[in-house]
Amino acid sequence: MNKETKVKLESLLTKVAILWDFEICNLSIKTNHNPIVIEITIKKTNGEDISLDDCALFNTPASEEIENSNLLNCSYVLEISSQGVSDELTSERDFKTFKGFPVNVELNQKNSKIQFLSGLLYEKSKDYLAINIKGKIKKIPFDEVLKISLCTLKD
Repeated sequence: MNKETKVKLESLLTKVAILWDFEICNLSIKTNHNPIVIEITIKKTNGEDISLDDCALFNTPASEEIENSNLLNCSYVLEISSQGVSDELTSERDFKTFKGFPVNVELNQKNSKIQFLSGLLYEKSKDYLAINIKGKIKKIPFDEVLKISLCTLKD
């Protein structure tokens, strides 16, 4: 399969996804399988979680569009999935859900040294992130935080 076909297929499926209030996060075509495998990762445009029913719901219109397009002249397997759960905390919901969980915080200090801190997620405000490091609460200004990820703590 050439690059042009993949681009056309992705454009076609993006239009279908929009009609169903989904967004395509990734489209992967594995031509080394027989039949080839088309993997589509979707998310809802409103930010809600994707369910198994949502994946099944999108499967039929996606399959029909692929068939009607005549872009593929071979058999294929279509796999629709969600993004899954990320280790990175980004939304307010993430911070509420994982309060008390171990996190790694990647910092960008003003002196350009990147530093990592590990502790338990304690609190998130609009101005700072607080983590519990061995019983002491450390408040980190948000302008110094690059990334917050779930982790496993080691003693």
